Amino acid sequence: MKSIAAAFLFTASQVIAQQTAPVASPKPIALRAARLFDGKSETLVSNGVVVVQGNRIVAAGANVPIPANAQVIDLGDATLLPGLIDAHVHLTEENGDNFYLQYFQNMMRQPAEQAILATTFARKTIDAGFTTVRNVGASDYIDVGLRNAINNGWTVGPRMLTAVHAIGATAGHGDSDPTPPSKGIPSLGPIDGVCNGPAECRAAVRYQIKYGADVIKFMPSGGVLSLSDPVDAPELSQEEMNAIVEESHHWGRKVAAHCHGDAAAKMAVIAGVDSIEHGSFIKPDTLTQMRDKGIYLVPTLLAGEWLSERLDKFPPAIATKAKAALAARSEMFRNALKIGVKIAFGTDSAVSPHGLNAREFALMTGLGMSPAAALRSATTAAADLLGVDDRGMLAAGKLADIIAVPGNPLDDIKVMERVAFVMKDGVVVKGK
Repeated sequence: MKSIAAAFLFTASQVIAQQTAPVASPKPIALRAARLFDGKSETLVSNGVVVVQGNRIVAAGANVPIPANAQVIDLGDATLLPGLIDAHVHLTEENGDNFYLQYFQNMMRQPAEQAILATTFARKTIDAGFTTVRNVGASDYIDVGLRNAINNGWTVGPRMLTAVHAIGATAGHGDSDPTPPSKGIPSLGPIDGVCNGPAECRAAVRYQIKYGADVIKFMPSGGVLSLSDPVDAPELSQEEMNAIVEESHHWGRKVAAHCHGDAAAKMAVIAGVDSIEHGSFIKPDTLTQMRDKGIYLVPTLLAGEWLSERLDKFPPAIATKAKAALAARSEMFRNALKIGVKIAFGTDSAVSPHGLNAREFALMTGLGMSPAAALRSATTAAADLLGVDDRGMLAAGKLADIIAVPGNPLDDIKVMERVAFVMKDGVVVKGK
């Protein structure tokens, strides 16, 4: 027994010694490019340099001194930017061009298959320069599994904030499609995000948090890609919305409100949401209320643009709603800019294929947003909405999530669609 105890003590002492021994700091990395956008400015600086130590930025700016022992990555005639943030994605799924075929394929696919497929969507997203995403709704807890797999280094993808199931009313956007009960498909309840009455809505929030939600997403109004609800009508009562938002905030979770309709948006603003997603039919007086309360708009212009070219492959009810939302969204967005509503970048990727997220920039600038403001919407503004102050900017102390694009995005915003270099957490995942 004494020999066993001695062996144990010797082994323990060796472990402690290893744990307390000094660890050599990783060699610094210096990224160099012709230009740099820091995430908060109106202009670029020339001769941009970002110095990275471990997973943090230690210096960034014009002509920053490069440590003698640094590994230098020279990106040439490119622009360095913070890793981009998409505040509205669904990384666990992707629509095809044919609604009916996609519906059948999704019905037949096992959750494990879908989870593996989701890793390919994650890879496309980070390769497109998006190092953080907010995943606002998924099924089968695939979003939680994907987030955890990425965090554990089992697969490559962006940092994820997940909502688990989006919360909404029976028959509303977020409930299952109106399959006849005789087919044996069970009705959904609060654990699945479907609730009726304030008490059930509170329970739905708690269930999502219990099973891994970083953010709560709910459905004040109808949606486009659902069969049984009008796109612009309120689908929850004021009391139900109040309960969802209050309960979420009690638990320290921000709330994203899927809202196309103006009446529903007004109710969501009263409830105190943190962001309105889509906002297609929102009127100037509601936008003014959003501005005054600091509520973000996440416009997801790409979703409508993508659908508009494929509506003949969708059921008539969906096509009609999509046409109405697309017709209204441009005026709403221009009004939001004029009024001064805070805008964060979001695409609703999954409606469009993953990896095309950056096409949103050209749609935003095409409706009057300046290129610099569009870039800020996907960096500092999106970071503020998500409540993550460790990213979204090239500055000392921030996470080393850094991308580079060819040329100058303030001259040609479409270069954002050609990301050449991606670093996440101080590790190069695309490029040199």
